[in-house]
Amino acid sequence: MVINNDLLEQRKKVSEHRPKFKRQESWRYKRLAVNWRKPKGVDNKMRKQVSGVPPLVKIGYRGPRISRGLHPSGYVDNLVHNIKDLMLLDNTKDAARIAHTVGNKKRLEIISKAESMGIKLINGKKAESDSSKSSIVKKDQK
Repeated sequence: MVINNDLLEQRKKVSEHRPKFKRQESWRYKRLAVNWRKPKGVDNKMRKQVSGVPPLVKIGYRGPRISRGLHPSGYVDNLVHNIKDLMLLDNTKDAARIAHTVGNKKRLEIISKAESMGIKLINGKKAESDSSKSSIVKKDQK
């Protein structure tokens, strides 16, 4: 289910007109990746914004303010470390992402609480319990 579909459409429309920013000379040398690096040379034509060279990243290319920070599902992405953080969220517009530092025990508690509250979990796969892991290991050994 996608919410805030109009905001996502607005963001997509703006990003279609945004150029693909390239690292200077990446088309010339294989050793340079295409990912963006700011040109810093004294006589650099890209830094000086000479006509005919790829554009620089500038604040004017930024997306609409109201659609920034939205997950592709349309929910606002929130990082959750414990159940107390989960209580602060609104299930109609917020989605939770469980932090990677959270252990298995607390992760299972957060997942069950989020399901009961009706909050969408972005990375809410149920972690395997220790008993199911041990049974898999025993099968492999036989």
